[in-house]
Amino acid sequence: MIKVLIVEDDFSISSAITYALEREGYTIRTAADGEEALEKAEVFKPDVIILDIMMPKMNGYEVFRKLNQKERPGVLLLTVKNDIVDKVLGLELGADDYMTKPFDIREVVARVKALYRRGNFAYFNNSELEKVNIEMGGLSIELYSRTVRMDGQELDLTLKEFDLLVELACNPDRVYSRKVLLKKVWDINYAGGTRTVDIHIQRLRKKLGRWQGLIQTINGIGYKIIPKTLDNE
Repeated sequence: MIKVLIVEDDFSISSAITYALEREGYTIRTAADGEEALEKAEVFKPDVIILDIMMPKMNGYEVFRKLNQKERPGVLLLTVKNDIVDKVLGLELGADDYMTKPFDIREVVARVKALYRRGNFAYFNNSELEKVNIEMGGLSIELYSRTVRMDGQELDLTLKEFDLLVELACNPDRVYSRKVLLKKVWDINYAGGTRTVDIHIQRLRKKLGRWQGLIQTINGIGYKIIPKTLDNE
């Protein structure tokens, strides 16, 4: 059963999203402010959180920062602001998706499904996907279970960190510009948002530990993975 926590202080919006998702068979809990959201997230353990940014007591950005990042579910941010800066801020914090009000409820449902598919392998029924692994020296990426291991030790990656690593690893030695990665991984076109890519690369390198040299910076362009870095360890 897919569990979704809806954090929205506008009852009409919260009710509409609840109705649409319950029709899809999801289990729903709601919260009307940031403090209530954190309390329910701790107990409910949702697979996806739909998180409004402008809320009383604690805004969505503050809630996001306080979530248990190790066990963090997929996060879809909602806001009335149609400012690319707000969108990029949310993505830089590590949010997985973003929607601006007003929106079509059907699109919300579609994005929740997409977040769950990326975050939980149990959703997939594709037997071929189970066979797709990427191996580079001590690095092992299992696409079906969205699991990454270095020398047998599992790494704790967010959804976007995983997507970013897979994009690079599927095309070793290819140089990706920041703009291309922003489009492929986050599906946005905005030159100023390339800082989002840099921040996620930094986080990914930190988690790779002594293998962080796997992802190399190409000055003035972007990034690439060099598999031989692992082979030489």
